[in-house]
Amino acid sequence: MERVVGTTVRGLRGPIINQGDNLEEIVVNTVLNAAEIENITIRDRDIVTITESIVARAQGNYATVDDIATDVKAKFEEDTVGVIFPILSRNRFSVCLRGIARGLKKVVLMLSYPSDEVGNHLVNIDELDVKGVNPWTDVLSEDEFREHFGYNKHTFTGVDYIEYYKSIIEAEGATCEVIFSNNPKTILDYTKSVLTCDIHSRFRTKRILTNNGAEKVYGLDDILSEPINNGGFNKDYGLLGSNKATEENVKLFPNNCQPIVDGIQERLKEATGKIVEVMVYGDGAFKDPVGKIWELADPVVSPAYTEGLEGTPNEVKLKYLADNNFSHLQGDELNQAISEYIANKNDDLVGAMEAQGTTPRKLTDLIGSLSDLTSGSGDKGTPFVYIQGYFDNYTK
Repeated sequence: MERVVGTTVRGLRGPIINQGDNLEEIVVNTVLNAAEIENITIRDRDIVTITESIVARAQGNYATVDDIATDVKAKFEEDTVGVIFPILSRNRFSVCLRGIARGLKKVVLMLSYPSDEVGNHLVNIDELDVKGVNPWTDVLSEDEFREHFGYNKHTFTGVDYIEYYKSIIEAEGATCEVIFSNNPKTILDYTKSVLTCDIHSRFRTKRILTNNGAEKVYGLDDILSEPINNGGFNKDYGLLGSNKATEENVKLFPNNCQPIVDGIQERLKEATGKIVEVMVYGDGAFKDPVGKIWELADPVVSPAYTEGLEGTPNEVKLKYLADNNFSHLQGDELNQAISEYIANKNDDLVGAMEAQGTTPRKLTDLIGSLSDLTSGSGDKGTPFVYIQGYFDNYTK
């Protein structure tokens, strides 16, 4: 029978995961149960993905605001601290900021503009042009920013993040000065002690600060990189990738995920005889066309995955072949010619015209984005995603 369906993606419903749960067993049982009920034939190179959130929940990887405050105070003591380049997020940063402020006496909060690192806008970029403001050279005080742009609420959350973050800091008893700049060196005019809160550009920011006279430089990845008071931590990423749990707690990015994905793969092989690829995923990487948000607030899309998910796609563009190489053919002849081309394609198509436009990204980033969009971040209740046919092509 002719196959008429390519890649299939299913969000699998599972139980609410709690600390101490045997996640490997739960994932395997969920997959096998879904396969039986939905009549799914498990095949080699199918993929199971697991959201990082439930891995951290099973590990009990939580920390308190006081844990954050203790670590921050130990690192900065009585210094005025520049807290620079945070993303604008109640979920991702508000509780972290509460802990940071609790450990300090004075904060100089430096926000990037017109948007943060992941695309949340403080002001529309067109307004910068109207006001004659250059975000790459101009440093603005809070009063100057308000004079130019007034009070703007986020498109989707309805929050004025300048006011919101300032209120969090002051509620913890610290004084707060807000400035706006995209140049890390700006903060050194205010203090030589800096906590940089950017995610993917943090290494560059730390280097610039260190090379230009900063005396203390830490990133969010350095806060709770070790446990405080036997609380949660992440040795690689610290507070990066954390989410709000309660007003006084954060859930951290999970630790040591590789044994989990390898264990799930081995259990599924024992149960089915098939080699199923497994990965833990966080934020995908895609841009919202209205809110302008690049998701990607986690330090990596996937902290762990099985060996078969290493690398990038090696695909050719069907429409390019049809319009160029085989433009003289139609119907069955065209289908046959394209199928033969795919069957005999080179193992490495980097630079080949036939591969142009085929999304040159890591497999784990692509699959993580697919999984993140499938599971969502709300009440779907599908923390596991089962993907079939991802590695198939037109000839299969």
